[in-house]
Amino acid sequence: MCGILGILNQSNDVFAEIYDGLLMLQHRGQDASGMVTYNGEFFRERKANGLVKDVFGAKDAETLTGHVGIGHVRYPTAGSLSASEAQPFFVNAPYGIYLVHNGNITNTTEQAQKVTAKYSRHLRTTSDSEILLNVLADKIFDSIKVNGAQNPIRNIFAGVRMTMERVQGAYSVITMIAGVGLMAFRDPHGIRPLSVAKRVNEAGVEEFCFASEDVAFGINGFEKIRDVAPGEAVLIDLDGKMHQEQCAEGKLTPCIFEYVYLARPDSMLDGISVYKSQIRMGQTLAEQINGLNLDVDTIIPVPDSARPVALEVANVLGLRYREGLVKNRYVGRTFIMPGQEERKKSVRRKLNAIPLEFKDHNVLLIDDSIVRGNTLHKIVEMCREAGAKKVYVASASPPVKFPNVYGIDMPTKHELIAHNRTHDEICAEIGADGLIYQKLEDLIWAAQEGNKDIEAFDCSCFDGNYVTGVGESYLQQLEQSGRVSEKIKDMPAQGASWNAATLAS
Repeated sequence: MCGILGILNQSNDVFAEIYDGLLMLQHRGQDASGMVTYNGEFFRERKANGLVKDVFGAKDAETLTGHVGIGHVRYPTAGSLSASEAQPFFVNAPYGIYLVHNGNITNTTEQAQKVTAKYSRHLRTTSDSEILLNVLADKIFDSIKVNGAQNPIRNIFAGVRMTMERVQGAYSVITMIAGVGLMAFRDPHGIRPLSVAKRVNEAGVEEFCFASEDVAFGINGFEKIRDVAPGEAVLIDLDGKMHQEQCAEGKLTPCIFEYVYLARPDSMLDGISVYKSQIRMGQTLAEQINGLNLDVDTIIPVPDSARPVALEVANVLGLRYREGLVKNRYVGRTFIMPGQEERKKSVRRKLNAIPLEFKDHNVLLIDDSIVRGNTLHKIVEMCREAGAKKVYVASASPPVKFPNVYGIDMPTKHELIAHNRTHDEICAEIGADGLIYQKLEDLIWAAQEGNKDIEAFDCSCFDGNYVTGVGESYLQQLEQSGRVSEKIKDMPAQGASWNAATLAS
């Protein structure tokens, strides 16, 4: 889960607009930020670990000049946490290409070997995004060899087409190509979101923007045209003309976890309102809760992403809704913090309970999802310390039982509290008096109701069915990766399934 953005502006430098757009996508990644601009002759680049507001300053506005630019906010799911792994990535031939990528490539080992052995390229990082960029460059070269260099747009589209034949996994991509323009493409399943927008400047000239979520458009006066189709590439040349090509047969299968947690509620993804889908999640969850006859006084959301669900649960059940947990807005999203120990510390920094809303009350906490369980365990403790008699927990999504390999930080099943645990065992681990999970069919309905043309979603973290056909060898590779091992090591001993012996099994 990263945020990507690209703007082609015919009138002014793009630095300020990319900066503002990245701020609107900051929820998609807080580890690193990067930007590169192009003035028709030279690229100007800056990237570093940190939030957008901390990485970029007034001096960057003076140096990052140009009418075309791309930006990235990073949430690392592949590669190390080093600033050298921050995007954008660059190759100087053909043309000179910068790339930003949201998603995860699942055949990285095979593609890295081809890039380094067959094409004698050197990879400077362990990032799958750098591998993707080099595959694209190689395939564009192959097209130039066959078709000649006279038509770069044709060669670029051919390169994308051949890249889609080779690369597996999830990828929404924006590239900036010297002398050509701005291009975006999306994997044949459309797993990660990507949209295109335009505006007309004072001179009557069209200008364009690509972004992970359409919330990045309005701040700069762009209006969304549509979502980039799965398997499609869209190129805006330096004159502002749009070129489109379907490079692979596509069938839209977006990640359903985008609607649960990842995307902002004010986003529209593939024709579905994230907010409305969360309201529908609340409706179906309330139907389940209503049949349990729980003794509940108050509905309290775990802020922020569970609020729409909790409000609808309270409305349907006719129960009191209260904001019993106050969020410190200067602490980032704990789910996307790199390292379990840092997540654990941040819970107390991030949330504080209002005792008046808990004392002598039976409360029902509504959370968007339960992934590792550590954060929720601490929150339940806080509720009891604040005086709650009973603490029930309801999740807007089903149990997360399987790794997500498409760009969400759930790379190993041993991290997941629901893996190899019964419902009662999970409830005991988080310390709750009762636990209710959303049914998968209800979650799918909540999203699909917004766009009935979507026949299926990627629900792999819930059901283990990977739409791109992930092999067992790749899953084993994730289990054994160094970064995952560090996370397991940091985990508190909440259960036997998180100890070293189980990891080795």
